[in-house]
Amino acid sequence: MPRPYSSIAPDWWDYTTLDTELINEVARLKPRDLERLSRPGFRVVFYETLEDFYLAEALEYIEAWRQSTADNPVGICGPIGPTEQLPLVARLVNSLELDLSSAHFWGMDEWFDVATQKEVPVTHPLSFERADRELCFDRIERKRRMPETNLHFPKGDTAPYRKSWTAGIRCAVMQGGQGDVKHWAFNDPLGRKGRYKDAPPSPEEYRKLATRVVDLHPLTVAQNARTSGGGNISMVPLKAISVGPVETWKAEKVSIWHAGKHDNPFGQRLTAYMISKGLVDASVPMSLLAEHPNVQFNYFRGGIGTCDVEMH
Repeated sequence: MPRPYSSIAPDWWDYTTLDTELINEVARLKPRDLERLSRPGFRVVFYETLEDFYLAEALEYIEAWRQSTADNPVGICGPIGPTEQLPLVARLVNSLELDLSSAHFWGMDEWFDVATQKEVPVTHPLSFERADRELCFDRIERKRRMPETNLHFPKGDTAPYRKSWTAGIRCAVMQGGQGDVKHWAFNDPLGRKGRYKDAPPSPEEYRKLATRVVDLHPLTVAQNARTSGGGNISMVPLKAISVGPVETWKAEKVSIWHAGKHDNPFGQRLTAYMISKGLVDASVPMSLLAEHPNVQFNYFRGGIGTCDVEMH
């Protein structure tokens, strides 16, 4: 049987093209079922308060940077979305009097301006680099900051960023959120065209993708307008630069944070279930993490929600 067309965007692959039985099974999962999805290589962790949730996320930065030395530099790759952890990172660095002179940071992604064929400038209201700097790095005391050369933000010319991943710097952890289309960074499903008209790329093909300029699924554009732009879709670029699976598999650990503000109750269940069961499908890019040796999903219990039908 041919796979169904997406009920969101027929010219794209996405999770609505999955088997109906799988979708129905996932929708029935209760929070206690999520907790039981842990297996070797995949850990599910719950936090009872948002304070504990975001503090734990911030501490991943601290624990990674504490390992860094001049002879063995260590970094973390971090997201915009969520952002609530970023001011906590700066406060912890200052309070603990950390020396970040050998530490590194990779931004996960950035918007791409089609008109200039470059990354959006830091003056752009949605600039991820701007958010990282204003919410975290500019708040760290100058004497504790890492050198500017140790900050790696993806650009339209991806070569320097990609090279930084092969420069002998150990990435202790790659953090991320999860978007409505089940991506980490902007690793969206691909369009349903050309060689992928009848089937999405194989997991092996998708995992060969490195940092690149990507076309964004319509659901991703709408989500970012909702979460960051007050619903103003026209201000959201249609392309972005995204860290790829190639770089993701260089990270020792992938840590995904579900506060309940980005993906919905169904999405938070779907990817955990697919990763736990080894169900890998490129129409659900996050499911590819089933093949990574060390993945952790972090949930705020109050943000898990329910898949029960409720009319509003």
